[in-house]
Amino acid sequence: MSHAPTSKVVLITGCSSGIGRATALRLARAGWTVYATARRVESIADLASAGCHLLPLDVTDDASMTHVVQTIEAEHGSIGVLVNNAGYSESGAVEEITSDRLRRQFETNVFGVHRLIQLVLPGMRRQGWGKIVNLSSMGGKLTFPGGGAYHASKYAIEALSDALRFEVKAFGIDVVLIEPGLIRTSFSQAAVGGMTQALAKPGPYDVFNQAVARNTTEAYEKGVFSKLGGGPDDVAKTIERSLDARRPKARYPVTASARALLMQRSMMPDWAWDAFLGTQFPRPGAA
Repeated sequence: MSHAPTSKVVLITGCSSGIGRATALRLARAGWTVYATARRVESIADLASAGCHLLPLDVTDDASMTHVVQTIEAEHGSIGVLVNNAGYSESGAVEEITSDRLRRQFETNVFGVHRLIQLVLPGMRRQGWGKIVNLSSMGGKLTFPGGGAYHASKYAIEALSDALRFEVKAFGIDVVLIEPGLIRTSFSQAAVGGMTQALAKPGPYDVFNQAVARNTTEAYEKGVFSKLGGGPDDVAKTIERSLDARRPKARYPVTASARALLMQRSMMPDWAWDAFLGTQFPRPGAA
């Protein structure tokens, strides 16, 4: 079975901002045939001048995902690389996150990823080569209070990727997890914005929710870990490195904040991690 890439075509989800946009630009400059996608294709119109092909894609819509993969395969035979980047964070106490909000979190962050993998794998198998790059997070290996829904979705991505890596290896397909730490994008504003309703009403978690919103914003903007963070291109650079590697690693933590916190968590028993978090967040219900 040949491991030489017969398709230099890359499909990237969530390219309207941040990591997706930076990855599309970097890979297009490096000579890959990049299909940049977003729900509203007009939000990525400027990527066309950088050499990207543009397609509308909603990762919560099966027909949209199927159409995109079929369109690219009709032109190129198969997709060489899938970068599952689209995602967002639901924040708030687990008790207060509605089932609908939790489902929406998983529809985008997990089910869309799974469905696109299903759609591209037959073509990758046909050519005997492919790379599936899943954007996880340091939050796929550790959990902060107020982030239960988001962390659950990223833990799911870690598990799916670990299983998939074994299942497709002999077909010539690599599966890579990218685990960014704090990345300066609009991610934190979106995460805090989703808490608007929770912040507006008094209840058992009101002080806690305010602290989660404040800590999330400060961590990205001026906290100690913000100095150990990075920009979207740091992640894009790591993705490019994983594509260039003949034998890519299973996981690539990105930024010093990810490496430091992942190391810290791995060395701490659960009670010690909880105690550490108690210095950063108020405990709901505590006097």
